[in-house]
Amino acid sequence: MVKIPSPRRLFRSRSKSTTGSIGGVDMCAMVAEHERIEWEVRPGGMLVQKRRGPDDDAVVEAILVKVCTAGGAWQHDVSIDATATFGELKVLLSLATGLWPREQRLLYRGRERDDGDHLHMAGVQDKDKVLLLEDPAVTERKLRSTTLAQLMGVPCHSFIQV
Repeated sequence: MVKIPSPRRLFRSRSKSTTGSIGGVDMCAMVAEHERIEWEVRPGGMLVQKRRGPDDDAVVEAILVKVCTAGGAWQHDVSIDATATFGELKVLLSLATGLWPREQRLLYRGRERDDGDHLHMAGVQDKDKVLLLEDPAVTERKLRSTTLAQLMGVPCHSFIQV
């Protein structure tokens, strides 16, 4: 769903005059020309504004999200749909970082976001920053497995020497 701003925000004048026209053209006429309203008659005889189907609004806005790691060593620019979820963003980041989506934690505006949360509902806009953290439980498991592998790799000393 595309939100069209008010005519005053859409056509902002730099002059100090407070008239409602730009170069002799009325702003309301410009907006009316930009947004034509189509009407239809329902079977009951009621005149209503024509509905738009999903094919009419097929253009989905893509946004650019800057994803920074906790240490600030890496920064990834990811282009994703505005209506995507944080889980879909994690899948895209797994291709770039090598971390599985279940190993990632995404923070936006100081709060950890769930996989089902939508970007546009959380307020993510174009060129906003999202912080990527590795899950502490996963790092602890990796550390345990590497130390266990190192211990298992140490050869046993025999008590009997030949």
